Amino acid sequence: KMNHSGIATVCVALSLFVIGCTAPAPKPAETPIVVKTKPDMAAVKAEIQALENAWAAADNARDANAVAAFYADDALSMSNDKPTLVGKAAILADITEGMAKKAAGSTVTYEVLEVYGDDKVVTEIGKGTTRDASGKVISTGKYMAVWEKRDGKYLCIRDIYNNDAKEK
Repeated sequence: KMNHSGIATVCVALSLFVIGCTAPAPKPAETPIVVKTKPDMAAVKAEIQALENAWAAADNARDANAVAAFYADDALSMSNDKPTLVGKAAILADITEGMAKKAAGSTVTYEVLEVYGDDKVVTEIGKGTTRDASGKVISTGKYMAVWEKRDGKYLCIRDIYNNDAKEK
């Protein structure tokens, strides 16, 4: 014959067992909510224009290595009457060759007309103007460049450019 305290002990033990087995599972870690905000394209355009100003300064200094530094190692560049240049080394060789042919005292400026994309990849549309030593415009052209942010800075990964027709 079982006494009441034995039955009570069994009942309590059984109750604790049932409660322990039916306890809710721990909540999984909450997945953070990612809110994509639209990039400030005016700020992106200003950043790209600053890059173009630095590019022009390097170009005007006839510093081929500094110009090539704006390109990613895996960049492609397409220009007038030439095959597509693949990689920074080929682009550097072309820049060096082009700089050797530039008229003494000539300078170039680049103007960003439009940018679109996001804060990671930006397509730029722009125009370039070349002036002789006296400041007279000797050529104009247009270009498109695709910039990709890598390790916190934009690098040109693709570009295409050509000169405008000479006025007759």
